[in-house]
Amino acid sequence: MRIICLLALSGIALSAQVAAPRTYSLSPVTHGVQLKTPDGRVVFEYMKTKPDPSDLTSTSAACFHPVLTPSGERVSNLAPDDHPHHRGMYLAWHNSEFRQPIDSSKGGPYAPLFGWNITRADFWGWGVFAPVERRVIQTADVKLLAGTADRADIEVRNDWIVGTRKMLDETTTARVTERDGVYLIDLVFRLAPLVDYHLAKQSFSGFNFQARKDGETHYTSPQGAVTLRNAHYSMPELNWPASPWYGINIKLQNGKTVGAVVMDHPSNPPSTWHGSRSLWMLNPVIAAIEPITIRSDAPLTLRYRVVVHDGETPTPLVENLSTEWRLTR
Repeated sequence: MRIICLLALSGIALSAQVAAPRTYSLSPVTHGVQLKTPDGRVVFEYMKTKPDPSDLTSTSAACFHPVLTPSGERVSNLAPDDHPHHRGMYLAWHNSEFRQPIDSSKGGPYAPLFGWNITRADFWGWGVFAPVERRVIQTADVKLLAGTADRADIEVRNDWIVGTRKMLDETTTARVTERDGVYLIDLVFRLAPLVDYHLAKQSFSGFNFQARKDGETHYTSPQGAVTLRNAHYSMPELNWPASPWYGINIKLQNGKTVGAVVMDHPSNPPSTWHGSRSLWMLNPVIAAIEPITIRSDAPLTLRYRVVVHDGETPTPLVENLSTEWRLTR
């Protein structure tokens, strides 16, 4: 009888193991970590370090790449040949500076009433408006906060460093789900500078989804196919107007069409979009209308929803997802 009971209990335990639901998982890979769905499909990787060798000219990795569709086609791009500092899905600015107030008490009776010690920095990687040397976003940690059969919650912690000094703490969370045949990646960036961080008025940079640059492409919006003229880096006023979302579709050489949509959030600073058919990217720009200063005592939170899909932009679905996103807090 005792043997029978033990066998029965073993069978129950084995059945429980077999019946246990599969969940989203995050595992180490060569240059970072890889997120998989419960059935084993790769959603994306988060790159903590640069490949070696690599065409990527940015000093930083700190990006989501590759980003894949539910069918497994890659949508993002790393180091495109004409902009080799661009990198997947990432956040950075190219025209910025850290401002630390001077101590006027040490300057004698004729000391300036006020001023800053200014440290210019380009974390985007272009190097035209500010230095890129010794400016790097270093990934301190990436971890799975929760992985269930329905969703994954990931936290990324990045240090924005100039020389040997950390200037800003970035904490990014990504909630990943699959709904109605698309991947949803809900991103929340919290930026906490150690001293005031000033973003000059600029036509591009900030959050960016760099799409692959092969095949035929076109942009979409709530109004349908985008027919606006291309923006130009020298003129923020030429950016595409504010919109709840813009999308990009790429018809690949294998005949498949893939795409992505980036959705803005009403809690973000007012933004225009740097759209250009030569860039193949989705870039809402919070500093295109006016300069922005992130105070050391008032961290900035930015929210974006990314929809990654096979086929053309599923506009009715995207509109519903955008309405839902704009109601989130």
